[in-house]
Amino acid sequence: MDYAQLAQLMFPHTEHDVDYYLNKYGPRDLPEGAIVTRYAPSPTGFIHMGALYASFVSRTFAKQTGGVFYLRIEDTDTKRTVDNGIQLIIDDLKKFGVVFDEGPVSQTEAVGDYGPYIQTQRKEIYDTFVKHLVAQGKAYPCFCTPEELEAIRAQQEREKEPIIGYWGKYAKYRELDPAEAARRIESGEPYVVRLKSFGDPTRKETFRDEIKGKLTVPENCLDIVIMKGDGFPTYHFAHFVDDTLMRTTHVIRGDEWIASLPIHLQLFRTFGFQPPKYAHIAPLMKTEDGSTRKLSKRKDPECAISYYFEIGMPTESILLYLATICNSDFEDWFMKNPGAKIEDFTFRFNHIGKAGAIYDLAKLYNISKGFVSRMKAQELYDRSAPFLKEYDPAFYELYSRDEAYSVAALNIDREKPKPRKDIAVYGDIKAQIWYLYDELFHTPWQDNSIIDTAILSDYFANVYDPADDSAAWMEKVKAFAPKHGYAADVKEYKKNPDQYRGHFGAICGMLRYLVTSQTNSPDLYSILHLLGGQRVLARWNAYQEWAK
Repeated sequence: MDYAQLAQLMFPHTEHDVDYYLNKYGPRDLPEGAIVTRYAPSPTGFIHMGALYASFVSRTFAKQTGGVFYLRIEDTDTKRTVDNGIQLIIDDLKKFGVVFDEGPVSQTEAVGDYGPYIQTQRKEIYDTFVKHLVAQGKAYPCFCTPEELEAIRAQQEREKEPIIGYWGKYAKYRELDPAEAARRIESGEPYVVRLKSFGDPTRKETFRDEIKGKLTVPENCLDIVIMKGDGFPTYHFAHFVDDTLMRTTHVIRGDEWIASLPIHLQLFRTFGFQPPKYAHIAPLMKTEDGSTRKLSKRKDPECAISYYFEIGMPTESILLYLATICNSDFEDWFMKNPGAKIEDFTFRFNHIGKAGAIYDLAKLYNISKGFVSRMKAQELYDRSAPFLKEYDPAFYELYSRDEAYSVAALNIDREKPKPRKDIAVYGDIKAQIWYLYDELFHTPWQDNSIIDTAILSDYFANVYDPADDSAAWMEKVKAFAPKHGYAADVKEYKKNPDQYRGHFGAICGMLRYLVTSQTNSPDLYSILHLLGGQRVLARWNAYQEWAK
């Protein structure tokens, strides 16, 4: 028996050869320089910030070059698969504007001409490629038991081998006669299929990474498993087959995969195929207790995408922050072009940091405050209402009872050249405007020394007029101030501070504290105007009762 016959015995049901699939999935008709890349998760249904960042980078580079960004589901490890996991991934990424040109659109449907895009649906394709290698004597069945593998490892450690694994003289079944291999297979003995590596453990090779630059890596000398005992390919082999047939031009992934690069390069060369370009992204980092570590799915709640849904952060804010991480010059560009969109900027691989970027939650919140501040009040209401309905239904009842009133509350100090920046997430809204709702304003004052009741009694009895516009209201306050020893002009007070108790701003501060119970707030006149005379006077009466 020869290797071709062994291959036929191992894969009797394959209908095609490798050339058939290469012709079926031919080169894409795309502009020169177009990038074809992918996001290839396991269907766990969980999207973390690192995955969102990688998919954002991939989508951005594909889109700006007129290329293709596709979704591939790597589900050959069935233990990690969760029900509806594919749909959860698609839906969560869509919320961030990360949509795919090709790939699954649900658990059962897909778009694109280079599928199937779910690995468990591609078994015949993988079988064909493995069969091709076995027929050429470049792969072989390995019958090593776990005990045999452990014995090999122990021997290598005793002999202080520089490389631990299944290779060279330790590859027990590497030169097994095809007839003996066939006998074992026919007898039902379990096996895996291994690549017969041509690598030399003493040699290194250089490779240009799109982000890291020139990399020097050791050749792979391990006879890696390319097909598991369950008949499905390993990640490494499926990666090679899928990226070949889907015509991937760039593999954009985390730099933890650099260690696997020699294996992937060797697989492409074994078949004589040109490998794609690789761009390895450094992980997102976190500073904690004076040291730096990787952002952790287990330790850091902000690593989970669900965290941002639960606090109500606009997805655009997160994407803007990821853009600043992706290219360091994006932030300056965006500050100079605040009305621009992310896709208006040209991203470059060589502007992506080689070292891990610090994931700065405070900076993300600051970016989000800027983004929210540019929203029209009605847009902010429309976006925030569904969030509040789900996460704060009690406040939502007040918020939605009079939409026009709530929109006006949001609009205080908003639609102007320098809008206020006090809302980063929709969860901040209640804390910023709660005092405008009587149901929440139950004698909240804490300090009765801020308000001089004699002064406000005089003000409400003789000065206050709810019908005044902003200019008239301010002029009346200034005219009223000297009656109680306060300067009507700030400059005058600063010039002669000993002659006054303060300036008119102190009276404004009393009014502010009265109607908001806070010493700082947005524009005071707008608050008074929105509340209206009846509410303002009601709060004045309530305060007097409280202060007794």
